[in-house]
Amino acid sequence: MASRVLGRCGRLLCLASLQAPAVTARLLPAVAAEVHRFPLWATAGGRLMCEARTVKKKDDLPLMPTRTRLEELMDRAVEPEDILQAWAENSGTGNQAGISLKRWTHLVIKTKGKFKEQPPELLEDPRLKNMLKTLSQQVSLVWNSTLVSALQALWIMNLPPTDPVLNSVETEIQWRMRRLTYKQLAHLIDWGIGRKGPQDVVIVQAAMKQLELRWTEIADVRSVSTLISKGEQMAPTLLDRLEDKALELAEAFTTEDIRKVCVSLAAQSRRSVPILRALSYHLLQKSSSEFTTHLMLDMAFAYGKLNFHHTQVFQRMASELLPRIPELSPVEVTRLSKSFGFLKWLHIPLFEAFAEHYTLNSEKYNVFQLSNLLMTFARLGFQPSKGDEFYTKVHSSLKDSFSRFEPFLQTDVAWSLCVLQQAKPQYLIPLLQERHISTLTDASPARRDNYRLKLLHVAATLQLEHPESFNTQPFQNVLDALRHQSPSSHLSPLQTSLRQILHILVDSRTDALRVGVDTVYGWTIDGEIVVDNDNKPVSLLPFKASHLPSGGGQENLPDGAHRVAFLPWEFPNFCSKSKDLLGRFVMMKRHLQLAGFITVEVPYYEWLQLKSDYQKLSYLKDKIGKAVAEDMAK
Repeated sequence: MASRVLGRCGRLLCLASLQAPAVTARLLPAVAAEVHRFPLWATAGGRLMCEARTVKKKDDLPLMPTRTRLEELMDRAVEPEDILQAWAENSGTGNQAGISLKRWTHLVIKTKGKFKEQPPELLEDPRLKNMLKTLSQQVSLVWNSTLVSALQALWIMNLPPTDPVLNSVETEIQWRMRRLTYKQLAHLIDWGIGRKGPQDVVIVQAAMKQLELRWTEIADVRSVSTLISKGEQMAPTLLDRLEDKALELAEAFTTEDIRKVCVSLAAQSRRSVPILRALSYHLLQKSSSEFTTHLMLDMAFAYGKLNFHHTQVFQRMASELLPRIPELSPVEVTRLSKSFGFLKWLHIPLFEAFAEHYTLNSEKYNVFQLSNLLMTFARLGFQPSKGDEFYTKVHSSLKDSFSRFEPFLQTDVAWSLCVLQQAKPQYLIPLLQERHISTLTDASPARRDNYRLKLLHVAATLQLEHPESFNTQPFQNVLDALRHQSPSSHLSPLQTSLRQILHILVDSRTDALRVGVDTVYGWTIDGEIVVDNDNKPVSLLPFKASHLPSGGGQENLPDGAHRVAFLPWEFPNFCSKSKDLLGRFVMMKRHLQLAGFITVEVPYYEWLQLKSDYQKLSYLKDKIGKAVAEDMAK
């Protein structure tokens, strides 16, 4: 800017001299000559100032300092003693002291282990003290990169916050904070974010502030992935900026960077959909050799924790995992199945391989791994093709250990066996004792209600599927104590629409329709009617209803009459990308059918295609007719 102003002034002076009055012509010849020479000088000077070009001589270029013998000895060192001996023989500058200290701590960790495990005498070596003294005295001459590395070394050495060398280096770091590169700032955050010292905290916070101001400078993937992994302690604004950078650099991410970022987001419960989509896309482009088992374990965990679905990635992971299943450990099989269970993603060949792995290696599974496997199978409603062999191993493992389970785990396993239709009375009866129920009251209200509901399903399984083992009188008090009231919640559009059409179906007769029915089995029925021989709704108030806590009326259902339950299936009731119901809803349908209901299922994907009330009413009538015909055919 200054050169432009001076150039413009030179040109103006030149023009002014050319337009001077005629009196200059009467000046002395020498003076006139000077005046005529001036425009030429001004024009040349103006041109040079506008161009503002300078030629740099080769002698002015910075030269790298000549390597010293000390640095050569440090490069060849393989033991910490080599570094100390080299320093004693060739004392160096403060910058070399920082380099030597960093190299020495690295060799100590490599050859002797962590500093916490070392004797105190290690830090009392006079050669090391001389090195630290030199670093402290010449700290202002140490290069930025060396100073940051020296601070890391001092942190690794676990020096007390009052140590003068540590204080000297930290103070110098604070003075130079604005001159550090973004990589050096990232290193400070990575190494110091877990430290509790007051000055350490100040340094980390200052580094974060600088990165927040200079986040556009970040240009490498490693810094982005490292910083995102520390996201729990970072300001939300900086984390948002880092996620923007991750999107910008996503194409350059390695599989390890993708794994690191996704696991970090999962640990922080930060569901950043754009990043997950971008990283999933680039993960699919990687070769099979990069799809390690460790990578797939952590990615499945991250997707499950964040409830993020990407079918193409899941399919790729399944194809990569299938040949490796025999080589996996029980822990790895359990982790994978549990993660896919959270995602409600059922890949039949993969889960068949999981079941086969347990069958062949049942003695290697502990009871907790088996329990998690059963709960996952129950959640997805998965039945192995070789079920007899699989469940024989399961019952053999549970025979002696089930009674020793913690009460909540015992309830979960028994409920899972109920879903899988493998529950035996010896598993269920102990859970319906008052002593067991009382142990579940220590949980939070939400968790307590969840387990109370599971126990009602357990009681329903015993009553409906094993009636010979169900004695009403001893269990009556328990069932009354467990009586379930469905929590008040907003109705979904599907439920609201279905109930409106059901009122039309019964001509708005309140005695012919029940909605939102809470049964003694722990299930809630959205709509209940009784139809006669002609499938016409009739009043249901006079008839007995064993599914109601009150028992209903006094009369038995007449011949030819049928009790119908309407079950609207929402999108979350199905496995991902499938029309297969999850395990709990399969058990619900089975229990209601055993209780005497004809079930009419109303899935969301069929109901949404019906546009008018007339179409919906015709749909329900057709469904009722088909369900009654199928029941009579049985």
